[in-house]
Amino acid sequence: MENLDKLVLELCKAPNETPWLEFKHNNYNPEMIGKDICALANGATLHDKQFAYMIWGVDDETHEILGTNKNLHNIKVGGEELESWLRRMLSNNANFEFHSVNMNNIQVSVLIIYNATSRPVMFSKVEYIRVGSYTKKLNDYPELASQLWDKLKNIKFEENIAKSDLDLSTALNYLDYSCYFDLLSEAIPSDNEKIAHYLLEENILVKQDNALYSITNLGAILFAKKLDNFPKLSRKAIRVAQYKGNNKIDLLKEYVGNRGYAVGFENLVSFIEALLPSKEIIDGALRRTETAYPSLAIREIVANAIIHQDFSASGTSPIIEIFDTKIETTNPGTPLVDVLRIIDNPPRSRNEKLASLMRRMHICEELGTGWDKIILACELQRLPAPKITVYEDSTRVTLFSEKPFTSISHEDKIWSLYLHACIKYVQNEELTNTSLRKRFGVKESSSASISRLISDAVSRKLIKPLDPNTAPRYMKYVPIWA
Repeated sequence: MENLDKLVLELCKAPNETPWLEFKHNNYNPEMIGKDICALANGATLHDKQFAYMIWGVDDETHEILGTNKNLHNIKVGGEELESWLRRMLSNNANFEFHSVNMNNIQVSVLIIYNATSRPVMFSKVEYIRVGSYTKKLNDYPELASQLWDKLKNIKFEENIAKSDLDLSTALNYLDYSCYFDLLSEAIPSDNEKIAHYLLEENILVKQDNALYSITNLGAILFAKKLDNFPKLSRKAIRVAQYKGNNKIDLLKEYVGNRGYAVGFENLVSFIEALLPSKEIIDGALRRTETAYPSLAIREIVANAIIHQDFSASGTSPIIEIFDTKIETTNPGTPLVDVLRIIDNPPRSRNEKLASLMRRMHICEELGTGWDKIILACELQRLPAPKITVYEDSTRVTLFSEKPFTSISHEDKIWSLYLHACIKYVQNEELTNTSLRKRFGVKESSSASISRLISDAVSRKLIKPLDPNTAPRYMKYVPIWA
């Protein structure tokens, strides 16, 4: 971080420690540090501060710079590095950075702590807050807890500041703003002030009271030339890993994006598709190349992982893992809609501004149509339906390559059947034995096995007959919620 010496000098001018500022001399007790990170992060949010600070080498009463005899990076807890231990003990919305700065040949350690977002930060599953110069359990102060939750509810990731106090030229230099205009099919304005007008309107830039500029998280995460220039967001870089076989033992290739999502999206999708097997199809007099997975499905699933991720989860980002017969895309955060209603329910996102801008830039499909097209694309290539697995704090979507109907597991057949019924319903049609045979690419001789599959789905209350009194051979089915 630049100008750390100036930051330390400014903070030392504070008359007292605050709920977001603490000074230490040489006390590096790990448990104390963990509790204080938690309390200071929550205190920063409560007092509308983007950052909180712990500074070692400064007297906590006089604020005189004395220096310190340790370096945060070198401290270990039972053989584990302090930073690794803290990230394990703190909740996943805790963000912090270790720094060291030389002040006139005196060493000072600086711990920069980002404010709490989405929910209070916890240490060892307990929430803490600063009361005066003391660290206390948040539960013991219900009024402060209520005030903190009120603040947290109004914080939007996209509106938080990623970098501040920049002149306009410097701010624009951090961003690939030409990508913004290209993706919206707009001409790039002729001067910086006109460019800034559009970026201010989109909340990509914010003009400060001192006439300088800030770059918001929205601007940085979408348009950063280098995410490394934004320390908190650098951990949100998208990862792609390719493995040999269907497990993670043998890693073949790994890619970590270092550009904003909008800037690097097309190259990311192209990189993924270049790793996938493909075959040449002769269609009449024409030849075309078909990959093992539909391009539209890959594009939309990756875009969904970006849009719907929980940005408050620190140290995690969307990851695309490519195996021999499947692709797994995992993002931090759980769905805000019921997975069983993924087709028909209106979509919800934690990051509405980011989602809206990405749709306007045609990076993903129009509102509410993405999963329809993913499912239809997989059906056209006779692939099993994408599997959605929800974990405690993440979501994984698995795309499967083509396999014979007899090799698809029964559970995957049932899931494919259910989504087929949903797709048919939103198209004002119904699932039938014939439509399901066509969906799986099986012959009429398989009608009996398809009927048994339908019967099982009915017994599981996933689908129901449109008219229970219809003759069996003419029976039509709709989702159970229809």
